[in-house]
Amino acid sequence: MNIRIKFQKYGSMKFIGHLDMMRYFQKAIRRADIDIAYSEGYSPHQIMSFAAPLGVGVTSDGEYFDIEAKTSRSSAESIQALNEVMAEGITVLEYKRLPDTAKTSMSLVAAADYLAFAKPGYAPLAETLEELQAKVQVFYESQEKICITKQTKKREIEMDLKPFIYQMEALNLHSAEALTAYGVKNPQILARGSETTSSCAPALFLKVCTGSSDNIKPELALEAFCRFQGIPYEAFSFQIHRLEVYAKADEIPVKGEHERKSYQAYLDKQRKAYEKKGEAFPQFLTLGELGRDV
Repeated sequence: MNIRIKFQKYGSMKFIGHLDMMRYFQKAIRRADIDIAYSEGYSPHQIMSFAAPLGVGVTSDGEYFDIEAKTSRSSAESIQALNEVMAEGITVLEYKRLPDTAKTSMSLVAAADYLAFAKPGYAPLAETLEELQAKVQVFYESQEKICITKQTKKREIEMDLKPFIYQMEALNLHSAEALTAYGVKNPQILARGSETTSSCAPALFLKVCTGSSDNIKPELALEAFCRFQGIPYEAFSFQIHRLEVYAKADEIPVKGEHERKSYQAYLDKQRKAYEKKGEAFPQFLTLGELGRDV
């Protein structure tokens, strides 16, 4: 059976790179006695794939990886077993079963939510929330294009960044209501949260294009914003925190003609339900919504 696992990454674990995180979970899966399947051949390995690698230094509330399990306990029991062997800085949040013909999370990733804010001891993006909101309005909402020069491995390319930024807003990290609205699961892991006596800690919320074909790092949008505002940009002066990873809502996340037709019927039913409520059908669904508890 296919299983999708969601976890948080915070604290000192943010300095652990992607390859080491893969090795970490391979060992944790064995210690938690998860009945994971192995590949065949001369050198068998656990069948495991991660959705979207996280950059070193970035914290997260929404990391996903898929495994293939031969048998499974309930979701609640599996989450407990995994968290009992987790190091400080990693917490498993979800354990969902996927259809047998499900596509991998890596192939479905289309967007991700991020928070960006100044680390303690560095100049904030703005002194007040109202000031940051005004800057966002001028930079993101008023401009038809956001032209930048992007450095690739081989050359520099000119590109319009705006089509790849789906949403950009200002929020206050000290507002519990705002953090809840943007889906922050554990406000304590945000470094800015309790280390300043100011009533306001302005931050940027970004929903950007993420995936194998078009992929925009939040640092690129943050750098463009800072340069436009005349704010000195130093990558290490800002903390990036990933909130969630999404698939396109109209993407069929399963393989096989019969399974695709069945899922399409499910999507049509969901659209009608939203229409009855007078709401727009969401553009994206979280990777976890594509599975069900065991």
